[in-house]
Amino acid sequence: MRPIRYAALAAAVLTYGLVVLGGWVRATHSGLSCPDWPTCYGHWILTPGTFAALGDVGYSYGQVMLEWTHRLIAGTLLGPLILVLMGLAFWRRARDPGGWKLALGVGALLLVQAGLGGVTVLDQNSPWSVALHLGNALLLFSLLILAFLRQGRRPDAGIGRAYALLAALAWVAALGAMTTAAMTAKSGASLACYTWPDCNGALVPDLGEWDVRIHFMHRALAGTTGVLVALLALGSLGEATAPVRPLALAAFVVVAVQISLGAAVILFEVPEWSQVAHQATGVFLFALLSALMWQSWRAARATPERLEALHVGLRHA
Repeated sequence: MRPIRYAALAAAVLTYGLVVLGGWVRATHSGLSCPDWPTCYGHWILTPGTFAALGDVGYSYGQVMLEWTHRLIAGTLLGPLILVLMGLAFWRRARDPGGWKLALGVGALLLVQAGLGGVTVLDQNSPWSVALHLGNALLLFSLLILAFLRQGRRPDAGIGRAYALLAALAWVAALGAMTTAAMTAKSGASLACYTWPDCNGALVPDLGEWDVRIHFMHRALAGTTGVLVALLALGSLGEATAPVRPLALAAFVVVAVQISLGAAVILFEVPEWSQVAHQATGVFLFALLSALMWQSWRAARATPERLEALHVGLRHA
């Protein structure tokens, strides 16, 4: 495996961990435990003794360390790793100009992500800033998955563009479901729909209140994602879509788990464990849908000449 593929894989895994850790920070209400940025109470390293000297700040040292660890991993591990990825892509730019452009996109999203991290703190963790921070992180995550996949074999089958478009729609719906979930949580609207699977006793509730609207929007996007994933799984049973079948079927299983966790958030009245598990599973589903979308489009773009050469090779095998 090429070094650039190792770098992309490592960066993607690290990004997954950071997004899940960010969900843990949100679930424990630790997002403002470091009220300044980029330091924490003016310190780069906040020791227990220094923290105790601050007096009562409204947060425990554990909450501060949770938030600070999230920042530290992003700045000292993910950032340098993406710089390595960009350096490797620059070195190979003559042979793979597309890979270099992709790496530039990854670098740009990383800079935006760092800026949004500061905005979320300075804007007091407002719902819109948290949603933007998560949404941009997911875009970065998806591009890192593409960077990894591009260094492997293109799927051999000529998957139709209709299937690739369906995969893209599922990806968009999942992105929307994730970002509205962040807004729902930060708006204090997690129980605005206090029944499940309906919302306050109705399939379509009274949408006059903001918290009900944003919660219901999240559920609608999550439901849309589930339907689209079911269609993708069904469509993957055909011969042409065999290369992406494992991804589609895995996504279908993960959707079922995610629906159960979403129900647990409501039925158990938003315990921390359910929030973190719901986010972790949601991000994993987004990873599967990203891989499914990119692989479907890569296969759909296969030229007729390439496919004919493949068929000739198979006949002579």
